[in-house]
Amino acid sequence: MSDTYDVVIVGSGPSGYTAALYASRANLKTLLFKGFESGGQLMLTTDVENYPGYRDGVMGPDMMDDFEAQASRFGAEMRPDEIERVDFSERPFKLWPEGEDDPVLAKSVVISTGAKAKWLGLEGEKRLMGRGVSGCATCDGFFFKDRKVAVVGGGDTAMEEALFLTKFASEVNIIHRRDEFRASKIMLDRAKNNEKTNFLTNTTVEDILGEDAVTGARLKDVQTGEVRDIELGGFFTAIGHEPATRLFSGQVEMDGGGYILQKEHTMTSVPGVFAAGDVSDTRYRQAVTAAGDGCRAAIDAERWLEDQGEAEDAEDPGVWVAEKDESAVN
Repeated sequence: MSDTYDVVIVGSGPSGYTAALYASRANLKTLLFKGFESGGQLMLTTDVENYPGYRDGVMGPDMMDDFEAQASRFGAEMRPDEIERVDFSERPFKLWPEGEDDPVLAKSVVISTGAKAKWLGLEGEKRLMGRGVSGCATCDGFFFKDRKVAVVGGGDTAMEEALFLTKFASEVNIIHRRDEFRASKIMLDRAKNNEKTNFLTNTTVEDILGEDAVTGARLKDVQTGEVRDIELGGFFTAIGHEPATRLFSGQVEMDGGGYILQKEHTMTSVPGVFAAGDVSDTRYRQAVTAAGDGCRAAIDAERWLEDQGEAEDAEDPGVWVAEKDESAVN
């Protein structure tokens, strides 16, 4: 297995790059496949103000450049390719880059392909992404102080997003295509009882208005067919997320929504295959939690390889500073 990588990471973003950083810093032979949409959802984010260490905030793409450069500094190999097929039935694991006949071999794999917010597919939604259109209230709510905003959706996520936005916005319009909600009664009651929320039911969004920033939305009453415009300063979709895990269907266990199940710490149902970040996170979906998961996955992979007798020369990424830099503990 001399030509086999110790760790192959599929997917970039905070979890993938952090896994690459920890694995390569532990002297593991590490390869990361960035994919054609390298950097993940952060590439669609303008100002990131809730990631520790960037006290003045940072642009999402700049942040991902920093992540990649830091992982590369310790020897992690980066490839821009997509993976089109995998075989986790035996070791070494096999991963086929798109358009190649020969697989890349791996002693262990970290899956970090992320998840995407589902969108309405509107032209204005694409045009104004990051300019008032968002799929994460926790990430971007702070930027909408004293503005009227809208949240589209009818489940618990929509209610949670709306309630979070009431901390900043002057008014939160919850738009739903029906008059019945999938949200739990307790979450729906909390949203209805908040003085800043306004429910627009039996309503669909025809388009999002604005050239350089969101200025409003065009709505349609599904019962009467009436179309009207409302003034808005922000627009949030909360109609669910879709994990990018189709590639691994039938290879590792997933839940009903396609999220990969972590069986033991970050290890999946296949020993030696680990999942990190939004591919297995249905709750937080934050850059900092994804990065933490990437750290966990790399440490888990290193220790698992050591248990297999295949990482004798690797450093333990969890205790490297304490062992190598005595000043850190003095």
